[in-house]
Amino acid sequence: MSGRTGAAITLSACGKTFADGTRALARLDLTVAAGETLVLLGPSGCGKTTLLRIVAGLESPDAGGRILFDGTDVTALPIEKRNVGMVFQSYALFPNMNVLENVAYGLRVRGVGRAERARRAGEVLEMMRIEALATRRVTQLSGGQRQRVALARALAVRPKAILLDEPMAALDAALREHLRGEIDALLRRLSITAVYVTHDQAEALALGDRIVVMREGEIAQIGTPREVYERPAGAFVASFVGTTNRLEGAVRAGRFECAAGALALPSAAPDQAAAALVFRPEAASLVRDPPSGLVLKVEQVQFQGARQKVTLCAPDGTRVVVETPPDVDLAPGMLLGLTLYPDRFSLV
Repeated sequence: MSGRTGAAITLSACGKTFADGTRALARLDLTVAAGETLVLLGPSGCGKTTLLRIVAGLESPDAGGRILFDGTDVTALPIEKRNVGMVFQSYALFPNMNVLENVAYGLRVRGVGRAERARRAGEVLEMMRIEALATRRVTQLSGGQRQRVALARALAVRPKAILLDEPMAALDAALREHLRGEIDALLRRLSITAVYVTHDQAEALALGDRIVVMREGEIAQIGTPREVYERPAGAFVASFVGTTNRLEGAVRAGRFECAAGALALPSAAPDQAAAALVFRPEAASLVRDPPSGLVLKVEQVQFQGARQKVTLCAPDGTRVVVETPPDVDLAPGMLLGLTLYPDRFSLV
């Protein structure tokens, strides 16, 4: 199964308004490159699953919307005619079938002969390292095993694209992290086009070649994981993707001034009567002796294994979170200076 290339997917003017007048998705244009993993990220109700279902053929776009696979218009085709594999959050496995029968089901629907079905189903079971489970009922499987069976079933039909709708939402955190790595390696080995829906920012950052951040049926930002994380397009993206600190103040004579003090800016910035300094926890460092520049009081220190999460409070009550190495000795009540790494913060 190696060496395949997925389809390029193009959505043109695709939106979705349901019969009761609810607008689930504003009209949008979107292109997924062949072999790319595109992650749709956003809170519940933002339109990401509706968009995925339009790509799949499970929903029709509003009049005028078009979906193309490798330049061919598939807007009117149902899911079984689009050559896509789909993995649902619930897995949607058949409890009356064993693992092998579940994996071969899509091939049977497509009229593939019994011997070829068994061969191809066995091939993907081996690829997913679950061939030993072939005769087991799905009711006897763990959550991680069911997820692998659902993925194997989607891949058995040799799709041009695979669509995944929060496939790991029901798994515990440790298993999610492990399977995330497996899925990423598998998709890249197969060079298959993937559209992956999640509300989990860690999944999005780990899996996506590009991330589409969605809000209220619209696209808030499209970019690589690094672009979305380090250069968020607005307050919503900054707050949704990772922890973001925000200090309100003003810019005067090349310095940012706020209730916590002043910070010299690395490059000339025009005076602003109202400005906000925005930065991530890992973009800052703490200075103990003597504290200078921006000075804040330690409110809480949380040990998290490889790092410490330090919450500090400015005189106006604004809280800031900074990450430090775990061996830095800090305690609530200490006054510390806050410095920022150049090019790791922004003024808005």
